[in-house]
Amino acid sequence: MRISKFPVILAAGAMVATGACTTDAMTGQKRISTEAGVGTVLGALGGYLLGDVIGGKNDRTERIIGAGIGAVAGGAIGAYMDKQEQELRRETEGTGVDVIRQGDDLLLRMPAGITFGFDSSEVQPEFRSTLNEVAQTLTAYESTFIDVMGHTDSVGSDAYNQQLSQRRATAVADYLTMQGVNRARIATVGYGESQPIASNDTEEGRAQNRRVEIKVTPVSQQDVGAAGY
Repeated sequence: MRISKFPVILAAGAMVATGACTTDAMTGQKRISTEAGVGTVLGALGGYLLGDVIGGKNDRTERIIGAGIGAVAGGAIGAYMDKQEQELRRETEGTGVDVIRQGDDLLLRMPAGITFGFDSSEVQPEFRSTLNEVAQTLTAYESTFIDVMGHTDSVGSDAYNQQLSQRRATAVADYLTMQGVNRARIATVGYGESQPIASNDTEEGRAQNRRVEIKVTPVSQQDVGAAGY
């Protein structure tokens, strides 16, 4: 009998997280609320949502600056990300992609069922138009780090799920690059089954856990200074 990892991760998330994923009743937009109770932390599970960019900043900052991409002034970051959020919401409306705002960061959550075929890491043709739109916005707002993160449910071995999640993250990153997003900005990571957002004990929960996420984080003047520029 396979023991679900979900309760263990949920307990860990409750200890470290102070926010939860909430939906604005007026706009329908999803945001991470720092005021919501930790008991509703499902949408914000995992330190990967709350901390630094996954691929690190220092090395990528050097590559970004080398590519001629600048930083966003501190006071302008909020407005810069607001505009990008609005465009991404418009482009993904009705596609099944969730756009979640987390402070000054954005998280695009794409269910694997609309992005990939079963046990495949090739982006489905019918989803490419959506990724094309996303790539256009990411290219227009170039002063950001982009982390592409793959996730699976708990069916199958840990090793296989890890490899599949990494292949899918890489496939999305490669596709964005082909559409003009500077690869210097992008890092990929496969989490396998280690970061569920729902219970793996039901098919509905497993479907939610099979996903690829794109985290968009602004490049600040502080990041540039930390890299020695």
